[in-house]
Amino acid sequence: MTTPQSDGAATGTSDRSRPRTALPALCITQITGWGILYYAFPVLTAHITHATGWSPPATTAAFTTALLVSALAGIPVGRIIDRHGPRTVMTTGSVVGCLALTGVAMAPNLTVFFVAWSAAGTAMAATFYQPAFAALTGWHQPSPVRALTTVTLAGGLASTAFAPITAALATQLGWRDTYLVLAAVLALVTIPLHGLAQRYPWPPAAHRVSERFTGRRSTPGRTRQFVLLAGALALSAFAMYGVVFNLIPLLTHRGASPALAAWALGLGGLGQTLGRTLYASLARRTGVTGRTVILITAGGATTALLAAVPGPIPVLVAIAVLAGTVRGNLTLLQATAVTDRWGTTAYGHLSALLAAPATVAAALAPWATSAIASGVGGYPALFAALVAVSGLAAALAAATERWPGLRAAPVVTPDGTAAARPPAP
Repeated sequence: MTTPQSDGAATGTSDRSRPRTALPALCITQITGWGILYYAFPVLTAHITHATGWSPPATTAAFTTALLVSALAGIPVGRIIDRHGPRTVMTTGSVVGCLALTGVAMAPNLTVFFVAWSAAGTAMAATFYQPAFAALTGWHQPSPVRALTTVTLAGGLASTAFAPITAALATQLGWRDTYLVLAAVLALVTIPLHGLAQRYPWPPAAHRVSERFTGRRSTPGRTRQFVLLAGALALSAFAMYGVVFNLIPLLTHRGASPALAAWALGLGGLGQTLGRTLYASLARRTGVTGRTVILITAGGATTALLAAVPGPIPVLVAIAVLAGTVRGNLTLLQATAVTDRWGTTAYGHLSALLAAPATVAAALAPWATSAIASGVGGYPALFAALVAVSGLAAALAAATERWPGLRAAPVVTPDGTAAARPPAP
């Protein structure tokens, strides 16, 4: 019987058939895409509001709109990748991203600014982690974890590389010309890499099973297990990004200088990179439901420490690094959630469907947690509330064991026939 970890032949992706250039190319494009489409905005927000007179909430709302669009657009993007592979989708996404940033840079008013960021959201859906995960999962069977870890390690360097570059450009050029320069960089780096490095055939067996599987009535996306898991990951993402966006205010409230608080946030990013190197070892030692509950609970525990520990500041910085380590594991947990439970069948569509609520939650977290902090009386109380959100997320994750949903996704054997897949542990 074919197991979830032994279907490399089924997908036609043995070591010798894996495209050698796809992984390094995706590492470079993830650094560039995240750095320019995502991390440049927080650096440029103050420049934009100062130069245009647009309010900070309205300016930030345009970026939030991009994230919401990316959550919705990711679902059809995943379906297209399942059927045709990632090359056309990711190359087109790079082109759209360049045009969208040009529109952002030249926007004469908020309306055009919103429209341009909405287009950028489509580019995010077509070029960020989800399509990259789908590409690597299709090409790196039977065990894609190493490839997924590598590309997320690279993606973690995006802010490190592009935040200072963006700040330096903005000082010299202003925000509009900075975005024009970044759009040119995005075009020069990502369009050729997506177009040339992913020109390999998409595994035909994976294509056949995707078409057969997505036509069934009892797809995983309609099961109670899938809905509970999506809810758990969405609540966890809300709590996680709530911590990220409110860490600096919490630390300054506890007595840290703004510069030191910013360093703590940056060191949390390093912890995130460290966490991703540990995920493969955790996956070997735990079952799929168990590690989901463990990691979500660990995220809540670090949030509880930040809420309860008043200082000294070095201790709080250490907790922030530990929280980043957990976040790094949670990224890979989501990347492997579908294959761990249902195999590689229709991975692009199912992973995008699973990620959509989490992306929406992450997009709403900055605004919502700011409102919650005002309502509950400060940042320590906000973090305590986020602990409760993480606890609910862990409970939903644990409940998925009661409703296993579709536990025998079909596997396509080398001769093109379907074989039963045993349940994941």
